[in-house]
Amino acid sequence: MTEVREPHTHTVAVVGAGAAGTLTAVQLCETATRRRTPLDLVLLDPSPEAGRGTAYATRDPRHRLNVPAGGMSCYPDDPGHFTRWLCRHGEPAVTAADFATRYRYGAYLADTLAQAIVRAQGTVSVRRLRTRADSCTDTPDGRVDLHLADGGHLTADGAVLATGPAAPSADWAPPALRASDRFVAAPWSTGALDGPRSDTADILLVGTGLTAVDLALTLDRPGRTVHALSRSGLLPQPHALTPAGPMSPPEGLDDTSLGRLRRAVYRHISRSVRTHGDWRPALDSLRPHTTRLWHSLTPEDRAEFVAREGALWNTHRHRMAPATAESVSRARTARRLGIHSGTVTDAAEHDGLLVVTLSNGRTLHVGWVIDCTGPGRRYDDPLWRSLLASGAAVPGPLGMGVATRDGRLLDAEGRAGRPLFTLGAPRRGELWETTAIPEIRVQAAALARQLLAPLTRASRPSRRPVDGHGLPLSTHAEAAAAYRSGLDRVLKVRAGADDAFARAVGLDPGFALGHAALALLGHECGADVDVPRALAEAQRSALERADERERSFVDVVTRRVHGDCADGGGGALVRHLDAYPGDALALAAAVPTIAFSGVTDLDGDRALRLVERTSAAHDGHWFHTSLLAFLRQEQGRLHEAGELAHRALAAEPASGHAVHALAHVHYESGAHQAGRDWLDGWVAGQGRGAVHRAHFSWHIALHELALDDPAAVRRRWFAQLAPGRVVTGVRALVDSGSLLWRARLSDSWLGELPAADVLDTVAHDVLERPATAFTALHAAVALAAAGDLPALHRLRDHASGADEVQREVIVPLCEAFAALVEERFHEAARGLDALLPVLRRVGGSAAQREVVEETLLYALVSAGRCDAARRLLDSRLDRKEAPRDRRMRAGLPA
Repeated sequence: MTEVREPHTHTVAVVGAGAAGTLTAVQLCETATRRRTPLDLVLLDPSPEAGRGTAYATRDPRHRLNVPAGGMSCYPDDPGHFTRWLCRHGEPAVTAADFATRYRYGAYLADTLAQAIVRAQGTVSVRRLRTRADSCTDTPDGRVDLHLADGGHLTADGAVLATGPAAPSADWAPPALRASDRFVAAPWSTGALDGPRSDTADILLVGTGLTAVDLALTLDRPGRTVHALSRSGLLPQPHALTPAGPMSPPEGLDDTSLGRLRRAVYRHISRSVRTHGDWRPALDSLRPHTTRLWHSLTPEDRAEFVAREGALWNTHRHRMAPATAESVSRARTARRLGIHSGTVTDAAEHDGLLVVTLSNGRTLHVGWVIDCTGPGRRYDDPLWRSLLASGAAVPGPLGMGVATRDGRLLDAEGRAGRPLFTLGAPRRGELWETTAIPEIRVQAAALARQLLAPLTRASRPSRRPVDGHGLPLSTHAEAAAAYRSGLDRVLKVRAGADDAFARAVGLDPGFALGHAALALLGHECGADVDVPRALAEAQRSALERADERERSFVDVVTRRVHGDCADGGGGALVRHLDAYPGDALALAAAVPTIAFSGVTDLDGDRALRLVERTSAAHDGHWFHTSLLAFLRQEQGRLHEAGELAHRALAAEPASGHAVHALAHVHYESGAHQAGRDWLDGWVAGQGRGAVHRAHFSWHIALHELALDDPAAVRRRWFAQLAPGRVVTGVRALVDSGSLLWRARLSDSWLGELPAADVLDTVAHDVLERPATAFTALHAAVALAAAGDLPALHRLRDHASGADEVQREVIVPLCEAFAALVEERFHEAARGLDALLPVLRRVGGSAAQREVVEETLLYALVSAGRCDAARRLLDSRLDRKEAPRDRRMRAGLPA
């Protein structure tokens, strides 16, 4: 017996731990944790494992989801979550367009809930009661008492009835068939298919929807015919192998007349077939509007739609995975699967078989009849029966599901007084489309907010903690201290910033700025962060607890990650700094230096103007001074830049930005020996904790390359820049890969170029689908060094659909590098030469972008254009002295 009563703890019961219940529990855990709202969450379900339910308990690998992985995330604001989970759990090549198995999805639901429970420890207590709720009564204080199947009861402040669809009623079956032990009324129950699996006789499936498709595949075998019967005789349509592009919804959707609406939709479908060659984009464009359209119809129009178009809608809206459709097609071609239209009118047993008579006049001799008609309209669940009998719930429109208002049950008087809620299939009469994960996850998030709204503390403490620059933070003191540590490490370019920010959000999961900082580091700095997840957490938290500055910064990071505007979010970042000039993290992100790609524009002065405009707010702070030093050297004002860098280092010897600026001053002024020696000493001392230590080693190697010391370059590469052992990820691409290429271009690397080592340590997406133009530039360099022409073409294709800078700079860069790999040197030289004036748009420093100029020099020499190569070398030597360039010029033919 289960006896659960805790009057002083706010308790929410979730009845049912299938997909709907699991999604609700995840949202309750995470919303309560973000809001720091103590909660007692109780899951009621006799099943051994959460997340499975009926739909995702099957272990048959032929049973696939009917929605691509990109549409099956638990989180409506993080659509890639399931795809990333699959990649981390044994399917690294999976894409958002793939169709996973249903069993894997059940594992994903269970794991996501387990992770949410772990993150919620200390705020949310979660208990699992393996029993059912049979009835529900009110308590005097407005709560509910759930009476359990084991004889106990649970008192809760709110209850979510996540019971899934009603069981099939089998009302269609003649009495003799229902009485037969060869009739399977509940095919997904344990052991239900043991008989049909072990038998060799033919089988009749009543129903031709997705359940019938799955069972047809499970029971398919040589020598057997599986018959499938329904009134319409229609199978679900398949998803397209290659989906067509999206389509805007049609005009006329505001017309409440079913007849006119029907004509508008059919015209829209015809237009889709003409323009896209496919009807699917038209139907998909209606999905965001389906609930509104359903609400706009009169009860009579709804009934007419269900009777006339219901089957057609379901077969086109709820589709088969392409692989499933292919298996069905093969079975039909081999005549192992037959589809019939009609109904069962009679059935009798004869010689160990069932003789089934159909309304179309045909008689089938089968060993088994299996009910695949899908959810019924009548709830046989004891809890729902008790609620309907007592008037605490009433049937929904057209008798489908139950009546609700925003998910809260309506009673016989039309009131939503009891704290009883539901989601998913029970809301079908109200919403029509409500049984798929994309709809259920939105409802789960809304219910979590609704259930926890009365408990949320609206007031903010009068004094909030501040960051290291005096700006207030919407968090508590412990999380603020961790955030300040992370910010300090970012400004100094020290290791551990991501760990500090992760500690901050661990202490306060509702700290929007901490999540946004993590997303920014993962997106731009290659930190080991689940960027979409961190960004989604930042967005959710900003809605619930953040001031205007924090919300503005979350918006900036969102735009930079999504690249959803022409300048990659640069305009939003500029506006943010105009409003909040003292925001040091935003300023760090705005300047294209060692850590971030920064803001870019055609003349390259945008970041400089930002630093100059924010000087008063920072009042000579060493961080601001170090950024100004870096930008002054980019202007060619090397003496001033050196003075500024030394001033910043005097105030903070660990300032990585100041060291970086000074490294550029040495390089651009041709002081290669002095720069090498000074930077080598700093790396061995203060630089030991630098997060981008490899980049400082890259600077030293540049000096060694310019000094024409290939042996020193090789030693440093293997000791401080070797990918995998020393450097990984984007840093290996930007530093290790580019140095290899530059060494090869100047004949400073003897033997085989270990470019493959660089590629092996960089994620596939970073190489071929980089988020920024700066990363894309270095991906192109590394792929050219490896001679990987197909990957260069894939990178070009990605860039052609990315942001403006990638389209206008990276696409022609990839084409020029491809020409170089194919030894079309004249064409490569023309392409590279045309790019030099616009190369600043990709961000980064002049020293980093110089790799393109050096590639041009190689192409000119290889093309035999020695006069042009000589002029380019003279120009380089006028800028700065370099023994390597002297040697290369002397080696050119007269």
